Amino acid sequence: MGTEELLFHEITLDDKDWMDRKFAEDDRNACEYTFANNFIWRKIYQVEVAEVCGCLIIRFLENDGYCYSYPVGAGDKREAVRILLDISGAARRALHLSPLSEKDKAQLAEWFPGQFLIESARDDFDYIYAREKLVTLAGKKLHGKRNHIARFKDDNDWSYEPMTADNLEECRTMTYSWMRMRAEKWNEEMEEEVMVLHEAFDHMQALGLIGGVLRKAGEIVAFSMGEPINSETFVVHFEKAYPDLQGAYPMINQQFAEHACVGYAYINREEDTGDPGLRRAKLSYYPEILLAKYTAQQSDVVYADPVRDAEAVKHLWEVCFGDEEEDIRYFLKHRMTDENMLVICEGGRPVSMASFLTVEYLQKGEYQDARYVYAVATLPEYRGRGYAARILSFAQEKFKEPLILAPAEESLIRYYEKLGFRRAFEETRRTVTAQELSEESGSPEGADVAAQELPEEGLNMEPVTAAEYVSLRDQRYMREGYVRWDENAVRYAMEVNEMAGGKTVVVPGEQNEILMYRKDGDVLSVPETTLGDAALRELLPQLFEETGTSRAVCGQTAGMIWLPGQGDHAAVSPDGYLALTLE
Repeated sequence: MGTEELLFHEITLDDKDWMDRKFAEDDRNACEYTFANNFIWRKIYQVEVAEVCGCLIIRFLENDGYCYSYPVGAGDKREAVRILLDISGAARRALHLSPLSEKDKAQLAEWFPGQFLIESARDDFDYIYAREKLVTLAGKKLHGKRNHIARFKDDNDWSYEPMTADNLEECRTMTYSWMRMRAEKWNEEMEEEVMVLHEAFDHMQALGLIGGVLRKAGEIVAFSMGEPINSETFVVHFEKAYPDLQGAYPMINQQFAEHACVGYAYINREEDTGDPGLRRAKLSYYPEILLAKYTAQQSDVVYADPVRDAEAVKHLWEVCFGDEEEDIRYFLKHRMTDENMLVICEGGRPVSMASFLTVEYLQKGEYQDARYVYAVATLPEYRGRGYAARILSFAQEKFKEPLILAPAEESLIRYYEKLGFRRAFEETRRTVTAQELSEESGSPEGADVAAQELPEEGLNMEPVTAAEYVSLRDQRYMREGYVRWDENAVRYAMEVNEMAGGKTVVVPGEQNEILMYRKDGDVLSVPETTLGDAALRELLPQLFEETGTSRAVCGQTAGMIWLPGQGDHAAVSPDGYLALTLE
């Protein structure tokens, strides 16, 4: 028998006392951290528990594999994780931990740098409300809830009472009626929830659960059930009401908060599981805290931490690209997030990296979530180990979204082709000189004649906001293969352009046009414009004069794309539009 089998056993009621002590030692406020919650779900998730290094570890099945809780209690959490790593390694599987709090996330990253891919689990975030607000429903935002409750009270034939052994079977019977009302929407998840609810009914007293019942005309029409979760928070595990009875849900919510949760500052109403309707309902009560939770997967490719890894990433960037420190720090501050830069670490420090910035890609008439791959780099002493390829392959499997990039040179195009990328955005970059424009004008006076013949006031250009820029860009370029940047990304590009001494403007006319330009050395760079070629050439003499340049580089560089699940890339548009590449 292996270490894992010796440690873990199926959770039973006999485990309640010692598990309660461990939960109390951490005083957590996430809904998973009660004995009752783990016990009633034990059959669905095959819940097992163990005490490791003075910590409680909960093990459960998820997606055909074991997942472990982050160690709970006052024991040696670091050593407990080491033991779990050994157990998983012996079984030749990656260790998966869930859920993690913000504190857990920071601890794990500090103790085991570069070893875990840690991600937020938005569908599992808990909604925590101030009890007083759920009781009073004061304020304009909750006016609708008060109206629904008023309609429920109209006939003055309602009552609230605690859930007890005397009315428990009525509650059980009510759930069968509730199920019939939901028959058209019934699914496996709802079936499991009802099974778990009846486990709670069966062991209510032993588990220390507290319930409340709402009656109308003497009939039970709603009930709620929960328990204290820590020193200041009560958690609601179940809430059921007849969906066709106006005000039943807000009424049981308000009454349960008022009568069953006395003495607690907060009420945790658990997660929304990603259900859009449930998310809207929970948000409509305006939670005091949206409690973030994370998952951690043992991995050689991990997310860079914007704070902890900042200096190592800056060093990597400087060595590989030679950019100025100010520019690097500006990117890290404004574009790097907890979950958009993947790295491989050596000695706990990133030595290879790539950023994956969110964009949208117009494919078959619909926008698809996609990632723009930016700043792919590996420190010279670690090259030749396939780290960059490993990161890109990992991203393909991880995101399962189109990956878009603009290689800096031809040799890189061949490299990316080996990784499954295909050309999708044609090179349109061209050079225009003042001499060329002068010759076109027919003047023999040289390269600056065109500028001399401009109207004294020049052509009109006006400031443009990021929102206006996005709107005009979308109007002009929205076609198959269009890469759409959101307002935040465009604002960043405009700010970087301005930091480099450039401008982003709108050129008014029958149809407003956008123009981004700056001086790069002795060259006028035009990263993007919606101006046609003729209109741009008309404006260039004025821009040459303004910037003191005589040569302009305009248009987009070549770009490539990787599409998930389409090896032949038949869906790649040959006429895609990329252009704004944050170069």
